[in-house]
Amino acid sequence: MDKTTSGWINGFLGMVIFSGSLPATRLAVMDFDPVFLTVARAAIAGILGLGLLLIFQEKRPARSDLLSLCIVALGVVVGFPLLTAIALKHITSAHSIVFVGLLPLATAIFGVLRGGERPRPAFWLFSCLGSALVAGFALTQGFAASPMGDLLMLAAIIVCGLGYAEGAKLSRRLGGWQVISWALVLSMPIMVLLVFTNLPATFHGIGRPAWLGLAYVSLFSMLIGFIFWYRGLAQGGIAAVGQVQLLQAFFGLALAGTLLHEKVSPLMIVVTLAVVLCVFGARKFAK
Repeated sequence: MDKTTSGWINGFLGMVIFSGSLPATRLAVMDFDPVFLTVARAAIAGILGLGLLLIFQEKRPARSDLLSLCIVALGVVVGFPLLTAIALKHITSAHSIVFVGLLPLATAIFGVLRGGERPRPAFWLFSCLGSALVAGFALTQGFAASPMGDLLMLAAIIVCGLGYAEGAKLSRRLGGWQVISWALVLSMPIMVLLVFTNLPATFHGIGRPAWLGLAYVSLFSMLIGFIFWYRGLAQGGIAAVGQVQLLQAFFGLALAGTLLHEKVSPLMIVVTLAVVLCVFGARKFAK
């Protein structure tokens, strides 16, 4: 298997894992405060990441890598989880998932700015088309009904795209799981402190779905998914493999409909199928 194909496979596996993130977050914020959820998932994943680093006796990153690790931490450990958790207090997970269609474009842009990649012009055409379809859908589904939730999702997409691109660039030297583990460990002291300062007054009344949501985002969304995702971006290219995330809407909507019983409109499905075609077009012209 060549490196590019391996990159697309790893990226696809990471995307499938991430597709459960927003539905799981939606479940968790039904009973947990968004700030507590954000710091708790980061602290739990940080402890697991530290354990992996100690077990495999990984070498400490160079001092020159610290800035990049901080950017990764701010983007995917704190920024995206916190902004999406707050957003999901205002909008449904099905609605929020549509915004994920903007993430590949944000990742590609930061891949150029931070990773030095240069996709062909046709790549940008398909990437922008897919993002425009998603953004247009979001606007037709009631932006005015919850501007706060939509704006929070847009901010989350921007910081996440930066975190993805920065982490992928660093993964070329350190390895995928090592990057997310070090980013988690770097932020862990603050996250653990914030867990105790944001503890709920009581855990009585917090339902099983919320606990399951917390477990999923802590283990899969915050750690395991990144093992595949960063490896895929590093192997296949940040801009190219990042387009796989357009498919996340399809998997996420399926989960939102089946697990949360949220309404998935025919238009949502049409838009999702259209962006799938854009993924294939972007892949063809990525290099």
